[in-house]
Amino acid sequence: MERRTFITTALAGTACLALGVNYYSTSDISVSRQQDSKHRLLFSVLVPVFLDGALPDVAALKRDAINRTLDTIEHTISILPLDTKAEIEQLLEMLEGRLGLLILTGSVTPLMMRNQAELVDMLQSWRSSYLDLMVTAYQGLREIVMASYYASPEHWSRLHYAKPSFLEDMN
Repeated sequence: MERRTFITTALAGTACLALGVNYYSTSDISVSRQQDSKHRLLFSVLVPVFLDGALPDVAALKRDAINRTLDTIEHTISILPLDTKAEIEQLLEMLEGRLGLLILTGSVTPLMMRNQAELVDMLQSWRSSYLDLMVTAYQGLREIVMASYYASPEHWSRLHYAKPSFLEDMN
């Protein structure tokens, strides 16, 4: 067997294997997504990273704040314009699939199995990437999480924001 034939066969076999793993993994994810409404598991990993320092220190309060934020994220995505919603859905599906995860992060390790430092490094590399697509992906995820968290009036005090009082005087 010639060296060139061997290398070509190895590359073709690797590509077929990668596609097979991606196809198999995608079917498992779509089944679990029925139970995991609107990428809740994925966001449950990303919310603590984006909101590091803003979440309460008490475990029960932190869990409640994350759950309320996850509910708000689902609502926020549902009211986005259709083209923006489609882009976000495409990004989230890529992050949940192995081939998309490999392309976006350089690793097939699911985000749920990474520690917080690895997630921070991944997001920082997106934020400072020379590719506008990666920067846009980072900004999109960050804006959804931040807007959903601070949409709740209970978090406004950390921003030193108070509801305008002139609205109450009009009633």
